Parts: sequence; structure tokens; C-alpha cells
Amino acid sequence: MKKLSAVLIGAGDRGARAYAPFALKYPHELDIVAVADPNVDRRHKVMKEHQISEENGFESWETLLNGTQRADIAIICTMDRMHLGPTIAALKSGYHVLLEKPMSPDPLECIEMERTAREQNRLLTICHVLRYTEFWSNIKKIIDEGQIGEVVSVQLNENVEFMHMSHSFVRGNWKNKEQSSPMILQKSCHDMDILSWIIDKPCLRVSSYGSLMHFNENNAPLGAPDRCLDGCPAENDCPFHAGRYYLGEGKGWARKFTEDHTNEGIISALETTDYGKCVYKSDNNVVDHQVVNMEFEGGTTATFSMCGFTREQTRIVQIMGTKGEIRGNMEDNSISLFNFLTKHESIIRLSEPIGGHGGGDAKIVRSFLNEVRHYDVGVTSLSSASVSLRSHLMAFAAEESRMQKGKSIELDEYYHEIALTSV
Repeated sequence: MKKLSAVLIGAGDRGARAYAPFALKYPHELDIVAVADPNVDRRHKVMKEHQISEENGFESWETLLNGTQRADIAIICTMDRMHLGPTIAALKSGYHVLLEKPMSPDPLECIEMERTAREQNRLLTICHVLRYTEFWSNIKKIIDEGQIGEVVSVQLNENVEFMHMSHSFVRGNWKNKEQSSPMILQKSCHDMDILSWIIDKPCLRVSSYGSLMHFNENNAPLGAPDRCLDGCPAENDCPFHAGRYYLGEGKGWARKFTEDHTNEGIISALETTDYGKCVYKSDNNVVDHQVVNMEFEGGTTATFSMCGFTREQTRIVQIMGTKGEIRGNMEDNSISLFNFLTKHESIIRLSEPIGGHGGGDAKIVRSFLNEVRHYDVGVTSLSSASVSLRSHLMAFAAEESRMQKGKSIELDEYYHEIALTSV
């Protein structure tokens, strides 16, 4: 097995904690040889963990990618709106690229990245990690084997979990769509991708509704200060109080915004960062709930619901076919298969996944390495930019529909309109 090398661009949570650790667990397969991140603490932490020399730690991706190609692979995990530059530069420099989702909040940039990968004959794999989980790959296998006949309709629920919602999408990096992406793209492009994958037909049209219903100033408790630690009168009644949560059951989330995990360090961060703000007085504008209706070629339909007000973080799916039905819940990692003819129900209980996203984080890296080792021109990966582009366009169209109060958007017309702009 040929050992491959990679550069890491973006040493945040996804880059440093989801993908780069593969090289520490399997050093005979992958070596991280350089890192770029403007945050000196994050950069130096990765350098220490992977024994990267000082000359191979960079403040910017431009400096890292300048000059001679340093590795086989570029793992790019910058913020959503910073994906285009390093991705195009890496592809043109000869790197195969593993790119964190979403590709970009701009459809023109998505088209440009996919086109450049084809022109440069390089792999561009998007981190739709759910495809690589045992849960979804087993569901895909059941469908492809025809066990439930032709898929007629799919219902998919994404339960974001109430504190995950408040942490990441009210206080965190993805709270404002002008700074990151709309919710349907940033959080739920996974779901658009899964629906596109398991139905395996072109999506013809979408419509969508949703809003920022709760996390806005109209719902702030009377007398609530801008920061939770400044003496909020609703401290004992508010499930989102930052001090009680980050110093209690949600202390693990604190590692996302401070390197000092002591109580003193967390309190200091809550006094100075957005994570200490009242959830009703932030500058967030992404939706806290959204539904999407989809029609696919041949008449198959799908409904998707994302909601930030659920007790657990999971995805629940019901797939209805002409010969049977699949029901599944990622929380307990089990799948129910029911046969209409025999009335027999089979329960598939999958082993406890190892690693993030149901085991998908590690498996996408291993799959990508194998694809690079055996790469042949024209070969694409399971979650290539070409297939990801289709589901990204579904998400873009859904947001367009939501902004137009549920207007049905024809995907072909929408794509051609965007494509003409890119010419």
C-alpha cells in the first residue's frame, strides 16, 4: 500500500479533528506534511501533533500552495466562503483535493470548481460523509437490490438538537448566511445529497418554506442583557443560558471556542466571544426550521424537514417503495425493512460507529486515499464534485423558493440560468 502525503488548509474543527487524525491513527497510509491556518494556536497544535517542521507551517494557503507541489493531496477545510481560492489553486498545482462541504455558498463557484477538476484531471471529492456510513450505505444497498421495489416517496427529518442549533447556528460560525451559508446548504446539503443518492434520479423541481421563528429579539425575556453572564433574570428558566450550559452538561462544546477548558477559561471566553451572547440578541439570520418538497424524474417525491427544536441530534428516514418500506434512525443505528408480500419485518442493527458522523469522517478519508492510489483519468469518487453539484443546486433552489414564499423552482431552468451567467 502506497503511503500518501497531504497538506491541510484550515486547522479548525473539521480539518484538525475530523480528517487529519487519520494520519495519526494510520501513519502507514497518510502523512500530513504541511498546514496553513491564520490562527497561530491552531496551526502550532497541528504542527506538534503531526511533527511538521516550522518551515512547513503557514499563515496563508497562498504561501503554502506557492511553488513546488508539496504533497499528493490537499485537504481543504477553510470557512465556506473561502473554499474557491485554495481549491482552484490546489487543483491547478497538481493536488487531488478533499474539500469540506458545502462546496461554496455561490453556485457559480461550485460550477467553476467542478469544471476545473475535470480540466485538470484531478479528483475533487466533497465531504458528504453520510454516504460513507454503514447506516446510509446499507439503505442504498437495499434499494439498489430492489428489495422495496421502485422508490415512490421519501420522508427525511434532520433533528438538529436544540443546543447544537443554539451553539452552531445562533452563536457560532454558521449563524449568519452572509458570512457563511444558508442553513439548507451549510447544514442540510448532507440531506440533499443523500436524497439525490438514494433516489438516483434527476430532481426536477423543489419548493420550500421556513423562517427564523424563535431565535430573534422579539422573543428575548424581559430585561435580558446582551450577554448571559451579565445577570439575566431568566437564567433559571432559559434552556439556552450560556453560563449554565457551557459550564455544565454542554462543557464539551466549549472546546470549540476556547483552548482553555478550565471553568475560568470558559467564563473568560463567554465574556468576550459570541458564545456568551443571549440567543435572542445575536446577529444570526439563518432559519431555525425549514421544509423542502421535491419531485424527481419518474414521479418519485421527497419531503425534507430540518428543525432546531428537537431533543436529540439525529436523522430519521422513511422510504416507501412499491414492494416494501424502509424506516431508519441514525440515533440507534438501526434499519427496519418491511416486505408487503410476506408481511415480514427485518431489523438490521448496525455496530456502534467509530468516529464522527456515524463513522463517515474516517471512512471518507480511507476511500479517498484508495481512489488517489488507483486514480485513472475520468474516474470519479463516490462523492465527487460532479455528483455534489447536483445536490448543491437542489439546496440553492430550495433557498430561492423559500425566499419567494414557496414558489416552485424548476431545476433545469434554474441551472441553465446560472450556467449562462458563468459563461
